[in-house]
Amino acid sequence: MKGKIKKVVVIGPESTGKSTLSELLAKHFNTEWCAEYAREYLLTNGTDYTYNDLLTIAKGQLKLENTALQTVENNGGDLLIIDTDMYVMQVWCEYVFGKCHDFIKEQITEREYDLYLLCNIDLPWVKDELREYPDEGPRIELYEIYKNILQNQQVPWVDISGNYEERLRKAIDAIKK
Repeated sequence: MKGKIKKVVVIGPESTGKSTLSELLAKHFNTEWCAEYAREYLLTNGTDYTYNDLLTIAKGQLKLENTALQTVENNGGDLLIIDTDMYVMQVWCEYVFGKCHDFIKEQITEREYDLYLLCNIDLPWVKDELREYPDEGPRIELYEIYKNILQNQQVPWVDISGNYEERLRKAIDAIKK
Protein backbone atom coordinates (compact mmCIF):
# COMPACT_ATOMS: atom_id res chain seq x y z
CA MET A 1 0.00 0.00 0.00
CA LYS A 2 1.30 3.42 -0.93
CA GLY A 3 1.48 6.31 1.50
CA LYS A 4 -0.11 9.72 1.34
CA ILE A 5 -0.16 11.35 -2.08
CA LYS A 6 2.36 14.19 -2.22
CA LYS A 7 0.97 17.34 -3.82
CA VAL A 8 3.40 19.71 -5.54
CA VAL A 9 2.05 23.09 -6.67
CA VAL A 10 3.64 25.14 -9.44
CA ILE A 11 2.88 28.86 -9.07
CA GLY A 12 4.12 32.23 -10.27
CA PRO A 13 3.23 35.09 -12.60
CA GLU A 14 1.93 34.47 -16.10
CA SER A 15 4.33 33.34 -18.81
CA THR A 16 6.85 31.79 -16.43
CA GLY A 17 6.58 28.24 -17.76
CA LYS A 18 4.21 26.83 -15.12
CA SER A 19 2.14 24.66 -17.44
CA THR A 20 5.15 23.42 -19.39
CA LEU A 21 6.98 22.57 -16.16
CA SER A 22 3.92 20.85 -14.68
CA GLU A 23 3.46 18.66 -17.73
CA LEU A 24 7.17 17.76 -17.93
CA LEU A 25 7.27 16.89 -14.23
CA ALA A 26 4.24 14.65 -14.57
CA LYS A 27 5.89 12.85 -17.49
CA HIS A 28 9.18 12.51 -15.61
CA PHE A 29 7.51 11.06 -12.51
CA ASN A 30 4.92 9.09 -14.52
CA THR A 31 1.99 10.72 -12.76
CA GLU A 32 -0.95 13.03 -13.31
CA TRP A 33 -0.88 16.80 -13.43
CA CYS A 34 -3.73 19.18 -12.81
CA ALA A 35 -3.91 21.86 -15.50
CA GLU A 36 -4.87 25.48 -14.90
CA TYR A 37 -8.65 25.78 -15.16
CA ALA A 38 -8.54 29.54 -15.86
CA ARG A 39 -7.12 28.95 -19.34
CA GLU A 40 -10.01 26.70 -20.35
CA TYR A 41 -12.56 29.04 -18.77
CA LEU A 42 -11.24 32.21 -20.42
CA LEU A 43 -10.86 30.57 -23.84
CA THR A 44 -14.51 29.47 -23.60
CA ASN A 45 -16.01 32.60 -22.00
CA GLY A 46 -13.72 35.39 -23.19
CA THR A 47 -11.12 37.50 -21.45
CA ASP A 48 -13.47 40.23 -20.22
CA TYR A 49 -13.80 38.58 -16.81
CA THR A 50 -15.38 39.90 -13.62
CA TYR A 51 -14.61 39.50 -9.93
CA ASN A 52 -17.31 36.81 -9.72
CA ASP A 53 -15.77 34.95 -12.67
CA LEU A 54 -12.67 34.50 -10.53
CA LEU A 55 -14.74 32.66 -7.92
CA THR A 56 -16.12 30.40 -10.66
CA ILE A 57 -12.56 29.80 -11.91
CA ALA A 58 -11.36 28.99 -8.37
CA LYS A 59 -14.12 26.42 -7.93
CA GLY A 60 -13.33 24.93 -11.34
CA GLN A 61 -9.65 24.70 -10.38
CA LEU A 62 -10.49 22.85 -7.19
CA LYS A 63 -12.74 20.44 -9.07
CA LEU A 64 -9.93 19.67 -11.53
CA GLU A 65 -7.51 19.19 -8.63
CA ASN A 66 -9.87 16.81 -6.83
CA THR A 67 -10.40 14.80 -10.02
CA ALA A 68 -6.66 14.56 -10.67
CA LEU A 69 -6.04 13.53 -7.07
CA GLN A 70 -8.65 10.77 -7.39
CA THR A 71 -7.01 9.56 -10.61
CA VAL A 72 -3.59 9.36 -8.91
CA GLU A 73 -5.16 7.48 -6.00
CA ASN A 74 -7.01 5.07 -8.30
CA ASN A 75 -3.77 4.39 -10.18
CA GLY A 76 -1.90 3.68 -6.93
CA GLY A 77 0.32 6.72 -7.41
CA ASP A 78 1.92 8.88 -4.76
CA LEU A 79 2.49 12.25 -6.50
CA LEU A 80 0.29 14.92 -8.07
CA ILE A 81 1.63 17.99 -9.87
CA ILE A 82 -0.73 20.98 -9.68
CA ASP A 83 -0.50 23.96 -12.03
CA THR A 84 -1.97 26.82 -9.98
CA ASP A 85 -3.70 26.84 -6.59
CA MET A 86 -5.77 29.20 -4.48
CA TYR A 87 -2.77 31.44 -3.75
CA VAL A 88 -2.77 32.25 -7.47
CA MET A 89 -6.50 32.97 -7.30
CA GLN A 90 -5.99 35.21 -4.27
CA VAL A 91 -3.23 37.18 -5.99
CA TRP A 92 -5.30 37.50 -9.16
CA CYS A 93 -8.36 38.74 -7.23
CA GLU A 94 -6.38 41.23 -5.16
CA TYR A 95 -4.15 42.47 -7.98
CA VAL A 96 -7.01 43.11 -10.40
CA PHE A 97 -9.94 43.89 -8.08
CA GLY A 98 -8.33 44.86 -4.75
CA LYS A 99 -10.25 42.20 -2.82
CA CYS A 100 -10.54 38.42 -2.54
CA HIS A 101 -13.49 36.07 -2.13
CA ASP A 102 -13.80 34.52 1.35
CA PHE A 103 -14.20 31.10 -0.28
CA ILE A 104 -10.72 31.36 -1.81
CA LYS A 105 -9.18 32.41 1.51
CA GLU A 106 -10.93 29.51 3.27
CA GLN A 107 -9.59 27.03 0.73
CA ILE A 108 -6.05 28.35 1.25
CA THR A 109 -6.26 27.45 4.94
CA GLU A 110 -8.08 24.13 4.42
CA ARG A 111 -6.02 22.58 1.63
CA GLU A 112 -2.71 20.90 2.32
CA TYR A 113 0.25 20.74 -0.02
CA ASP A 114 3.76 19.34 0.31
CA LEU A 115 5.89 21.61 -1.86
CA TYR A 116 5.60 24.82 -3.86
CA LEU A 117 7.67 25.52 -6.95
CA LEU A 118 7.76 29.28 -7.61
CA CYS A 119 8.52 30.00 -11.26
CA ASN A 120 10.77 33.01 -11.61
CA ILE A 121 10.29 35.70 -14.26
CA ASP A 122 13.67 35.14 -15.92
CA LEU A 123 12.09 33.49 -18.97
CA PRO A 124 11.12 35.84 -21.80
CA TRP A 125 7.45 36.82 -21.76
CA VAL A 126 5.51 34.99 -24.48
CA LYS A 127 2.42 36.66 -25.92
CA ASP A 128 -0.81 34.72 -26.08
CA GLU A 129 -4.46 35.70 -26.17
CA LEU A 130 -4.93 35.29 -22.39
CA ARG A 131 -1.89 37.07 -20.97
CA GLU A 132 -2.26 40.53 -19.49
CA TYR A 133 1.08 41.78 -18.14
CA PRO A 134 3.90 41.88 -20.70
CA ASP A 135 5.76 44.75 -19.01
CA GLU A 136 8.61 44.04 -16.63
CA GLY A 137 7.22 46.18 -13.79
CA PRO A 138 4.06 44.15 -13.12
CA ARG A 139 5.96 40.88 -13.67
CA ILE A 140 8.48 41.83 -10.97
CA GLU A 141 5.71 43.04 -8.67
CA LEU A 142 3.68 39.84 -9.08
CA TYR A 143 6.74 37.64 -8.58
CA GLU A 144 7.53 39.48 -5.33
CA ILE A 145 3.92 39.05 -4.16
CA TYR A 146 4.15 35.27 -4.70
CA LYS A 147 7.56 35.12 -3.04
CA ASN A 148 6.26 37.03 -0.01
CA ILE A 149 3.27 34.69 0.30
CA LEU A 150 5.51 31.62 0.21
CA GLN A 151 7.95 33.07 2.73
CA ASN A 152 5.05 33.62 5.15
CA GLN A 153 3.51 30.14 5.09
CA GLN A 154 4.70 26.76 6.37
CA VAL A 155 5.01 24.59 3.26
CA PRO A 156 8.53 24.23 1.82
CA TRP A 157 9.11 26.05 -1.45
CA VAL A 158 11.83 26.38 -4.07
CA ASP A 159 12.51 29.20 -6.52
CA ILE A 160 12.64 27.75 -10.04
CA SER A 161 14.72 29.77 -12.48
CA GLY A 162 16.88 29.33 -15.56
CA ASN A 163 16.04 27.99 -18.98
CA TYR A 164 13.44 25.23 -19.40
CA GLU A 165 16.00 22.44 -18.95
CA GLU A 166 17.45 24.04 -15.79
CA ARG A 167 13.97 24.60 -14.39
CA LEU A 168 13.03 20.98 -14.94
CA ARG A 169 16.24 19.75 -13.30
CA LYS A 170 15.77 22.05 -10.26
CA ALA A 171 12.14 21.01 -9.90
CA ILE A 172 12.93 17.27 -10.15
CA ASP A 173 15.65 17.67 -7.50
CA ALA A 174 13.30 19.61 -5.22
CA ILE A 175 10.59 16.96 -5.50
CA LYS A 176 13.04 14.12 -4.86
CA LYS A 177 14.19 15.84 -1.65
